[in-house]
Amino acid sequence: MRRDTAPAARWVLTAVWLAGAAVSARGQTPLKIPDSQLEPVRWEELQGWTQDDHLAAFTAFQTSCHALRTMRPAPDNEPMHSSLREVCRRALEVHLQSAAAARGFFEDNFRPVHIARLGESQGFLTGYYEPVLQGSRLPSPQFHFPVYRRPSDLLLDGRKPGPHPIANKNAAIGRRDENNEIVPYYDRGAIEAGALDGQKLEICWLKDPFDVLIAQIEGSARVILEDGTPLRINYDSYNGYSYSSIGRVLIERKIIPREEMSMHRIRDWMTGHPDEAQAVRASNRSYVFFRVTGLSNDGEPIGGQGVRLTPGRSIAVDRLHEYGTPFFIEAKLPIENAGAGSPFHRLMIAQDTGSAIVGPARADLYWGAGDDAGRVAGRIRHPGKFVMLVPRDLDMVEVGRQMPLPLAKPKLAAAEAKKDGGKDKDKTQTAKTEERPTRRIRRQASPWRWYRL
Repeated sequence: MRRDTAPAARWVLTAVWLAGAAVSARGQTPLKIPDSQLEPVRWEELQGWTQDDHLAAFTAFQTSCHALRTMRPAPDNEPMHSSLREVCRRALEVHLQSAAAARGFFEDNFRPVHIARLGESQGFLTGYYEPVLQGSRLPSPQFHFPVYRRPSDLLLDGRKPGPHPIANKNAAIGRRDENNEIVPYYDRGAIEAGALDGQKLEICWLKDPFDVLIAQIEGSARVILEDGTPLRINYDSYNGYSYSSIGRVLIERKIIPREEMSMHRIRDWMTGHPDEAQAVRASNRSYVFFRVTGLSNDGEPIGGQGVRLTPGRSIAVDRLHEYGTPFFIEAKLPIENAGAGSPFHRLMIAQDTGSAIVGPARADLYWGAGDDAGRVAGRIRHPGKFVMLVPRDLDMVEVGRQMPLPLAKPKLAAAEAKKDGGKDKDKTQTAKTEERPTRRIRRQASPWRWYRL
């Protein structure tokens, strides 16, 4: 096993990364990851690293590499993008046949780095999946809730957008009103009340408004039409409003107890209270539009990177990270059942994103398609340790050696203790407590809220 960083250099490097910056040995612009702390670790410190199926992770990584060659970098992330492209060039030149060989590739080309928000040690995990829903090409008494494609009057930054999907985060979406002025686009309440009727935007029709909501939350769906044809739909755009958690509304209104909250519980309540349910749905003003991506059951949905996702290996992350970045995740997750979690130590690849996937240590784990995958995804709302694999071309250690150390804090508690002769223990303890830096309290993301590109 490699020992990449000497203890002294490792301490200095951690201090540098607490400022969120590192520089490539080739003189590139500093790599900045806002609001994060990073600490180099050794491979042998990663729980379960040697037991993972690295060949499966390498296959998913190669999938990202094909797309990475032509993609633009994430904002302010050119160094990571360039270094990942170089690793990808090497990955696409080899044909590995074993997990051991794949593990060697990752260890030879990356350095493990523990990443978290400032003041925290762990991140937060949720799960997502591809729903399989029943639908029809034409409306009927059984199928009368539409799935819409992008409206032709939807504007991005005041102009008609191009054919590519519109990022579902911080986009300036609007339309022109009868006075030719740009106004916000219709919200969910208006759309469900018929604002888009007559525009022939319907891709298909579903049985239940909750089915439409599920497809929007997960970002994709397989709709099995009445003749058995599978219709694949994926996220295309949205109406510009931020997502609001319907589950949170139901809890706040004391309709469903927090401890009973689940997607199945929400569906049951909406089915039994259709009029009230429409008003609750309207509290979430965000609305997603889709595009048809195929007429087949083959393969997985396409994520934000433009590649097909891999169940159990793909994750959605904040776009402050570069697509294709490997993350080793350590957690205890209730995969087998809703009881006690089992160890989850797995190398995952960043291939997707979502508007509520926010922060340096935040991930949505993709579990596949159908009800079984949905049950697993719905159970996951857990903390986890994130280890980001940073290309070795980014020489963080040399930068750390050249950076000055932070100024030492005055030892107020020790001085008070010496002054009092150790007699006033309560006072000393109070001083120690006040000396500690204030810890940031992370606002935990709601599990009922993520749209992804």
